[in-house]
Amino acid sequence: MSESNEKIRYILKFYYKKGKNATQAAKKNCDVYRPNAVSVREAQIWFKRFQSGNFDIKDAHRSGRPVTDKIDAIFEKVEQDRHISSYDITGELGIDHKTVLAHLKKAGYTKKFDIWVPHEVT
Repeated sequence: MSESNEKIRYILKFYYKKGKNATQAAKKNCDVYRPNAVSVREAQIWFKRFQSGNFDIKDAHRSGRPVTDKIDAIFEKVEQDRHISSYDITGELGIDHKTVLAHLKKAGYTKKFDIWVPHEVT
């Protein structure tokens, strides 16, 4: 969520407490900020949320792909043993194989002659 969206939600909350409706609040926001700052439908959704007693401006937590907290452990395994396979790392840490490969690639590691080495452009 960008900071401007949070500010707009605070303004929507202000108009809700003043007794305005969602259409009026959306129009006033668009007049002051930018033409598409908030849609009428989005304002209606937030007003419905306020009406139910939830005045929290932040977005609710959404499920999604979990962030791995074992990134440091991956690099530690590679530093300890440059010959370790990505499948061994997967088995020891209990994370997905593609996750291990993605983090090693992102850090610039490549496997050359069965050894993990930092990739250097020549």
